[in-house]
Amino acid sequence: MSTTHEILLKSVTLPDGSTSDLLIRDGKIAEISSTLPTAGEVIECVGLRVLPGFVDLHTHLREPGKENAETVLTGSQAAVRGGYTALSAMANTNPVADTAGVVEQVWRLGIEAGLCEVFPIGAVSEGLEGVKLAEIGAMANSAAKVRIFSDDGKCVSDALLMRRALEYVKSFDGVIAQHAQEPRLTENAQMNEGPVASELGLAGWPAVAEESIIARDILLAHSVGSRLHICHLSTKGSVEIVRWAKSQGMAVTAEVTPHHLILTDEAARSYDPIYKVNPPLRTQADVDALRAGLADGTIDIVATDHAPHPGEDKDCEWASAALGMVGLETAFSIVYTTMVESGLMSWQRLIEVMSVKPAEIGGYANQGQEISIGSIANLTIVDPKAERVIDRNDLFSKGKNTPFHGSHLRGDVVHTIFRGKVVLRDQEMTGVVHE
Repeated sequence: MSTTHEILLKSVTLPDGSTSDLLIRDGKIAEISSTLPTAGEVIECVGLRVLPGFVDLHTHLREPGKENAETVLTGSQAAVRGGYTALSAMANTNPVADTAGVVEQVWRLGIEAGLCEVFPIGAVSEGLEGVKLAEIGAMANSAAKVRIFSDDGKCVSDALLMRRALEYVKSFDGVIAQHAQEPRLTENAQMNEGPVASELGLAGWPAVAEESIIARDILLAHSVGSRLHICHLSTKGSVEIVRWAKSQGMAVTAEVTPHHLILTDEAARSYDPIYKVNPPLRTQADVDALRAGLADGTIDIVATDHAPHPGEDKDCEWASAALGMVGLETAFSIVYTTMVESGLMSWQRLIEVMSVKPAEIGGYANQGQEISIGSIANLTIVDPKAERVIDRNDLFSKGKNTPFHGSHLRGDVVHTIFRGKVVLRDQEMTGVVHE
């Protein structure tokens, strides 16, 4: 005989700003009222806000093949700490997720972890080599039902291959997520091309390397009537190109990372490889354009590009260091600090860019849903008034390569609820939820 499981969120602030009690019963939101009797597991939420669980369209979980950097389990733990109830695992694993077998392995590891949904992203090309299309159809028809394909970490630079991929995914309403980086323009590049790079003697990474691919692919996608998603926009010019495309009714979506909303290439003056990332940190003018683009809807979502690395891959000289930084556990705090507390963006817009729109782009059912009676209880509960000092040693991710160690940020995730189960309570794991 089954037992009813209830959780009562007491005096929680809803997305519209009103305060109420919220009852979760057997995985779904059952009642929302200011007069609910105490029942089941009670979580006091005075001063806390409940939001739809965050959805990340751009996560590097490293498994299979690079488990010393991250696993699906540790990445899921980091996600839960950051308020995420769904992740999209990039394909640059070893072996590459370019077959049905590999994406199903990642998908099943996510189920075994049981902390959030893990949606594999399939490779566009075999081995991420940009020569021959991967088994896109087989991955789409697998148990993982892959709908997003990307060679992230590498650009699909061949225009013909890119066009064929766009045509292929159109048949099942899939999307190609492009890492926009013209390879010939970025050979040996180390950081953003500009005065700082010149002063430091580091090879420059021009903005046009990103912008030229974005412009090309927008036109390619429009010509075949397919969906294109641009990964990690980083320049003012990229924002303007996407803005123009949307004004023409073209089917393009775009993301920005938290770190590109707050850091600039000035950080590289330290020569600390913790700031080495792809695409590189740009200028303050670029940061301002990215913030404006996120606020006005030109940029659709925030995606972390969570890229964990072992310590030795960053504890070296700049030129030899790996690209990337972890981001799942700090994303909300950065977006809240830079966009909401600053007045650039409302709470509702934050919900759109971190929950609703990512779920919509990925086609992730039961994620990013409105908080209403009957909906699946995938929720994150945050404290907007929290003063947070980031400590890399407190991260749940195996990767400690955060550029925000010691930073003071506002806002923090307190509880995360996945399918009606509390998987993070008071910022601590509560155990694995099994199917």
